[in-house]
Amino acid sequence: MKGTIFAIFAVIIAALGAAPAYSSGRPVLPGEVVIEVVSDNGTVFQAIPHKEFWTGSTHVRKRYLEARQGEHYGIVITNRTPERVGVVIAVDGRNIITGKSSNLGNTESMYIVNAYEEARYDGWRTSKDEVHRFYFTTAADSYSVRTFADSSAMGVIAMAVFREKEQPRPLQEEKREGQSAPSAPSADLAPKSAGRALAKESAGTGFGDARYSPVIPVQFEPERNPAQKTLVKYEWREVLCRKGILRCDRELGNRLWDEDGYAPYPPGYPIN
Repeated sequence: MKGTIFAIFAVIIAALGAAPAYSSGRPVLPGEVVIEVVSDNGTVFQAIPHKEFWTGSTHVRKRYLEARQGEHYGIVITNRTPERVGVVIAVDGRNIITGKSSNLGNTESMYIVNAYEEARYDGWRTSKDEVHRFYFTTAADSYSVRTFADSSAMGVIAMAVFREKEQPRPLQEEKREGQSAPSAPSADLAPKSAGRALAKESAGTGFGDARYSPVIPVQFEPERNPAQKTLVKYEWREVLCRKGILRCDRELGNRLWDEDGYAPYPPGYPIN
């Protein structure tokens, strides 16, 4: 289904950022595409920067995030550029539209986010009208492990941003109209073994209740390489503390500042 993707058109206007020219010839994508993980009550899960670098023409960001057991979440993408872009999104290594193993490539199913717009993706897509909710859970209960026995990219929310190829629109655009959406992934396709032992402490994303979420197929031919990748590694708080990502040690007391109440009685002093 190369060239045909799923689009949800959305809502919030964002600001444009400036970008320098890149040596490949085409300027760097002007602005950025932001990914946030948001709870159902609207709270944005705090992302902790880890690494940022370029690989070829792709700007890569890596972050950590604290997962909360059992909490539903959505993935909010904000396009702060003047171009519509295609975004491949993978959770625990599986494309959130097809459920297939993802390498964040340009031939995968992707969502479109229009220029200066925002869209929210709340779950695994099982039809053109329905998704099943994301929620934080144990690795063993995750959709990736339960359905595909796949723990190879557990605890990672990943986004690859693709620009549209610069070329005239041919008449063959009409060719793909009426092409059906991919069917929901089947548990029968799961590999017979996970290929590696599961870490008992790992966080994963479950396959929750259904939610109405219609999409339409549109024509979009992505460039070969992504302009941007963002990888968010989510972990339980105790794991982030142990790794030193979060500072979780109790603060030492101050003998002159802290108040300890009244003066104590001496040992053996009679108390009325």
